[in-house]
Amino acid sequence: MSALVDQQGGVPAPLVNATRFRAAHEADWQRLDDLITRIEKRSVRALGDDDILALPLLYRSALSSLSVARETSLDRSLVTYLEQLCMRAYFQLYGVPTSLWRQLADFFRSGWPNAVQSLWRETLICFFLTVAGAVTAYVLIAHDSSWFYSIIPDAMASGRDPSASVETLRATIYGPQRQGMLGTFAAYLFTHNSQIAIFAFALGFAFAVPSALLLVYNGMMLGAMIAVFAKKGLGFAFVGWLTIHGTTEMFAIMIAGACGIRIGTAVAFPGREARTEAAVRAGRSTAVAMAGVVCMLLVAGMLEGIGRQTIQADAQRYGIGIAMLVGWLVYYYLPRRASGSERDAT
Repeated sequence: MSALVDQQGGVPAPLVNATRFRAAHEADWQRLDDLITRIEKRSVRALGDDDILALPLLYRSALSSLSVARETSLDRSLVTYLEQLCMRAYFQLYGVPTSLWRQLADFFRSGWPNAVQSLWRETLICFFLTVAGAVTAYVLIAHDSSWFYSIIPDAMASGRDPSASVETLRATIYGPQRQGMLGTFAAYLFTHNSQIAIFAFALGFAFAVPSALLLVYNGMMLGAMIAVFAKKGLGFAFVGWLTIHGTTEMFAIMIAGACGIRIGTAVAFPGREARTEAAVRAGRSTAVAMAGVVCMLLVAGMLEGIGRQTIQADAQRYGIGIAMLVGWLVYYYLPRRASGSERDAT
């Protein structure tokens, strides 16, 4: 068949020959591709004056070619190539390209803290859930030590349970490390908290219920461990050992839980949007905060290593932990000006 029939007038419309079409326009496509590649690898300053003047003309020509290719059902590979070429050209012509360093600077200066600040209600809820779990477990174990074994897994306890001696518990927080026990316990604790943060975020889509339960359970484990050490007269020392890195680590978990709750509430109460659309929108708004959570967990890991290996004084441990908490609060919630990219967007 060599012609298409026009539906309105019945006049045959000639088909576009793919080979001839490509031969007539491929030189322009290739030049546009080369110009865009040079901009992507270097910058627009890599182009000469003639290239800059030709760029919008080549882009419009490529759009016209794409329209013809779609309407006449040319081969799919050509349509895909033109779609990708036009998309790349669009972002270079009409987007606001910034360097990697500029993007990182904007992330740390305003993107990350603003994302966390927007979650302040959910973060406050996560704080109360964690505290409620810790207080509940502490009270239960203070009255009946057997509750400890229902809350703390054996891998985490690793001998630090109500039956442990004062000397064993003291070795956990002071003095030289014995047979790698402290290192194993600390590594397990960090891995566990990282998993809690990830799951608190990832499971938020289930109407936020799993995220809330994880935060309560994490608080219960914290309260259970404090209760064991407090019964041996080491509660203040153990809290200091946790504080040096725990203020950062627990804060990160609460933010991750806040992200999960934001997604869960969006799914439960989507308003006029479809549930999937509401979940996607909430996920995009919390993704930046979760990137910050990863950074916080890395900082917590370094603080835990320093505190475990070099700092033995309770006052120093509390001082570092409280200073980190104050620093995070100031970083997140201190009012700040919009970044350059945000001003450009507005």
